[in-house]
Amino acid sequence: MGKKVFITITGTNHYLGDEFLEKGTRVTLIKDPDNKYDHEAIRVEMEGLGKIGYVANSTYTVLGESFSAGRLYDKIGDKAVARVKYVLPKGVICSVREKDLLWKPLDLRKAPDQVVF
Repeated sequence: MGKKVFITITGTNHYLGDEFLEKGTRVTLIKDPDNKYDHEAIRVEMEGLGKIGYVANSTYTVLGESFSAGRLYDKIGDKAVARVKYVLPKGVICSVREKDLLWKPLDLRKAPDQVVF
């Protein structure tokens, strides 16, 4: 198992808020290449609710060790699944399901001879 990939959901205040999100909640990440504001936009949706926000893509909105949308964009297919890890005042941190990653991050904590490419 490689290092986990985290993302920050931002913009929830423009949709349904984040009060209903809790640890373990499943969200779907969907590339949004026709977005007029950001060609690397990744929309965040929930079944039954639709769009709840976007993957953060700014140094002001990406929290902690999260990948920005631009950094994640080429590492997933058209869709990916993530699960909520933390709901914070400035955003929601999720981990991306490893099997949805086209690129596997290295776990740099392993000894060099144990790193799998």
